[in-house]
Amino acid sequence: MASPCELLIDGQDRDLATQLTTLAWSEARRIEHKYSRYRDDNLCHRINHSQGQAVPIDEETFRLLSFADTCYRLSDGLFDITSGVLRRVWKFDGSDNLPTFAQVNPLLEFVGWEKLSFDQHFLRMPAGFELDFGGIGKEYAVDSVTKHCLQLAPRTSVLVNFGGDIQVSRPRVQGRSWHIGIEDPNRADSATRLLKIYQGGLATSGDARRFLLKDGIRYSHILNPKTGFPVKDAPRSVTVAAAHCIQAGMLATLSLLQGPEAEDFLKAQQVDFWICR
Repeated sequence: MASPCELLIDGQDRDLATQLTTLAWSEARRIEHKYSRYRDDNLCHRINHSQGQAVPIDEETFRLLSFADTCYRLSDGLFDITSGVLRRVWKFDGSDNLPTFAQVNPLLEFVGWEKLSFDQHFLRMPAGFELDFGGIGKEYAVDSVTKHCLQLAPRTSVLVNFGGDIQVSRPRVQGRSWHIGIEDPNRADSATRLLKIYQGGLATSGDARRFLLKDGIRYSHILNPKTGFPVKDAPRSVTVAAAHCIQAGMLATLSLLQGPEAEDFLKAQQVDFWICR
């Protein structure tokens, strides 16, 4: 998941805690092994090296692709999981190493969700294209782990936190809440706000850790797939609450893709949100 991951369990049953932790680890590992672009022995690798040939997919992958398609359409093409190919020239390591137009523009030929086709059994995309599930995979894993924990312990409140993407399975005993801090993007290890969450999902998207800085200008890792360059004038971070983590993550990212219109976008979605600029 490329981030710190934790499981918070409301209770004193050590055996149950061990079972839940083992279950969570196993499910998170399964999803990461299946969809990570850093492996050469999984479905993601077969898709990204298919060279235009049809690749068999399962029901889980079909649902993830369908969700990615929904995100693409809702964002008018700004949320595009084929844009991961741009990482070949963008390295958001806090340095001032910005790629040039001459480096970025050739890669735009390999970006375009509309050029991909899939159904419940097969996926096909042009040679040279790649899929990057990073924009939805972690949130999906959070929801999936939470679902499995709820099945094993339906009366126990469990908070799943993968790098700040959060899902709470059910309210704690006596209606108590979990307390979650929203990280201050301008001050490491500090919070701008403390939230109470009883149940549901919470996700944050921003540039606190992945950015470039050149001539006093900060460049976010959120890229516009149509231009190949970072979105301009977006908030430093956006946190969204929704029924499920994957929904919250989608809305947080979609809002940042709107740049200066992020707040208006979120207001139109009628969700609870918090913005740091």
